[in-house]
Amino acid sequence: MLDRFEQFSYSIHNIYKYITKIERDVMEKYGLRGAYAQYLVIMSRFPEGITSSKLSEICDKDKAAISRIVAEMEDKGLLLRKTDKDNLYRAKLVLTEEGRAAADYVCDKAMRAVSLAGGNLGDEERRIMYGALAIIETNLKRISRYGIPDRACRKQE
Repeated sequence: MLDRFEQFSYSIHNIYKYITKIERDVMEKYGLRGAYAQYLVIMSRFPEGITSSKLSEICDKDKAAISRIVAEMEDKGLLLRKTDKDNLYRAKLVLTEEGRAAADYVCDKAMRAVSLAGGNLGDEERRIMYGALAIIETNLKRISRYGIPDRACRKQE
């Protein structure tokens, strides 16, 4: 069982490490931290704009972090706020032309990276992998929220 834990945690750690390195390399062109790649990708899915609240929900980040990210991206000229009757809370965040170009660049790099990373997987293997990851994510979320039970609920391999 410990071997499985070590293999799983080592693999997940390294995958995350490589993803963050790739994001840093891609975002270096724009003078932004690598994590901003995900915000550009998400915002590109909402050409009409997205509220900070919705961005916070999708990214699973607190509103203060999103506020800092939005301010920095706004300073870099990548997005602007379209206010509704001077209400900044409900303002839509819209990518500028430069922001759309950056998002397109990031999306292209992300698609190529995903394609190369999973290049040896068939469609069925990919479907199973994403299904398994979704189950593991849900279970780990529950464990992190409620703690590890004192006894296993069912026999594990």
